[in-house]
Amino acid sequence: MTRIVCAQLAPKLGDLAANESLTVAAVSSATARGARVVVLPELATSGYVFESQQQARQVAVTPEHPLFARWSAAARGGVVIGGFCELGADGLLYNSAAVVDGSGVVAVYRKTHLWDREKTVFAPGREEPPVVRTEMGRIGVLICYDLEFPEMPRSLALRGADLIAAPVNWPLLPRPAGERAPELLLAMAAARANRVFVACCDRSGTERGVRWTEGTALIGQDGWVLDEPGEDGLAAADVDMELARDKSLTAHADLLRDRRPGLYTALTSPKEPRGPA
Repeated sequence: MTRIVCAQLAPKLGDLAANESLTVAAVSSATARGARVVVLPELATSGYVFESQQQARQVAVTPEHPLFARWSAAARGGVVIGGFCELGADGLLYNSAAVVDGSGVVAVYRKTHLWDREKTVFAPGREEPPVVRTEMGRIGVLICYDLEFPEMPRSLALRGADLIAAPVNWPLLPRPAGERAPELLLAMAAARANRVFVACCDRSGTERGVRWTEGTALIGQDGWVLDEPGEDGLAAADVDMELARDKSLTAHADLLRDRRPGLYTALTSPKEPRGPA
């Protein structure tokens, strides 16, 4: 069994040093609870609501920054997936997530689907999300809005991901009483449709008037929520990640073998929609 912990926290906008300490403490706390995989929020090192690209650039870092070595040390042989504001070698800024193990940064994913005003600050990533083989299992990475495009979790499932780790920042939206956040419903559907575990790590607090959903959740491969944060901001679950490798629903139904890709060509080669004659 592998213990996965999502650490919901409130980064301080524009304060790299404070957020380094905050995230390292969160990883340490999760590890103390037995975590082997720790997920942190989107842009955990920088905050989110930037007024300008120039402001974001002041807290942008490369994957070689020492804070990732501190994540690695705090994880004590585990794996950390966390969001950061990345300064690319091309001089562009990216909304990225690093996958860090005992050796350091082993993968970086740049968010490909930018939400709303993110487009005024960040460049979209151009590479498919990684699936990283670890001692605990195969971990795929998405960031926030990516989860709202069903092709993204499906592509990770097709490439063998057992767990989708998703750093997110979900702004609080109106919803009917008693209902879960719509973003969480989509994550649950992705888990169920692909029989993968999904770990969504949201942030907390309010930033420049934006309230956050605080919708962190660990979701089982059957689509049901396994755990949500307690007062300490940690959501934890012990899972057998190999369960995600069985895509069968019944003796005669299999989520991947039953696909008919020849009928889905519009997903990659869109045509004009056909309406009534």
